[in-house]
This record gives sequence, structure tokens and C-alpha cells, in this order.
Amino acid sequence: MDIEARLAELGLTLPQAAAPVAAYVPAVEAGGLLHISGQLPFDEAGQLMRGRLDGADDVARGQEAAKRCALMLVAQIKAALGGSLDRVERIVKLGAFIASGPEFTDQPKVANGASELMVALFGEAGKHARSAVGVPVLPLGAAVEVDAIVALRRP
Repeated sequence: MDIEARLAELGLTLPQAAAPVAAYVPAVEAGGLLHISGQLPFDEAGQLMRGRLDGADDVARGQEAAKRCALMLVAQIKAALGGSLDRVERIVKLGAFIASGPEFTDQPKVANGASELMVALFGEAGKHARSAVGVPVLPLGAAVEVDAIVALRRP
């Protein structure tokens, strides 16, 4: 499947892969797996999507933030693989961290924003295991952060 064509069909564009904001690297390939560091959500204007999710009205905003994290994950995968997504065999796992209040329990619904995009882009190979965890605060005040483990084909 041509991921670039699928992105265009969905009316989406990959952002520029973000540089790390601390002492880590965006991706590490080991044992046939590509581990992608947590990615934050940037809207189409390049602004960080911030704030805690506290109520039912915040689910849609959180889903959009998770989707934007997933787009950044794909951008990081592409950058780590030298500009091509051809070696992606499967999205193995996503870890979603949602900045949310103590009464908010819709973290899985928020994380669906990332999960559904991976399936839309990669088809069956985009189906993955997942964690969706509520946390009190995320780096830079982000609303959502998502990391990934990706199985790769041999070069």
C-alpha cells in the first residue's frame, strides 16, 4: 500500500519530523523493531495542541490531538527509514498518554484518534496492541502524547 497516496486520499499531509526536545533520539531500530519516542500533537498551523481533557466535550479535541500525534509518528518512521515507508511491516503497539483530570475516563476513546489513523493508512498492518493512560501533565503542556513500536521488513 502506498502510504503517501493514502494520506492524500484522506486529505492529510505529513508534518516535518520534529526534533527532540530533550536528551533522547526520535527513533531506535533494534532487533527488527523501530521504537519511536513519544510524539506531541501539532495542529496544521504548527501550534502545539495543549491542555487537559476533563469532560465529555473534550473527547473530540483529544481524538484530533491523538491523530496529529499519529501523523508525527509516521513522519518520524519515514525519517528514520531514510524517507521511505516501504519497510514498515506492521504497527505493533501504540502507547497513548492523555493529560486528563481525575474524573475523565475516556482515554481509550481519545487514543482511538491515533489507532484509527494507523488502520486507515496501513490497513491490516496498522492494527496494533495499545495502552491508553491518563496522566496529570505532559511535556510542554501537551494534551496527548503517543509513542510506537513498528515491525520492519529487512532492507
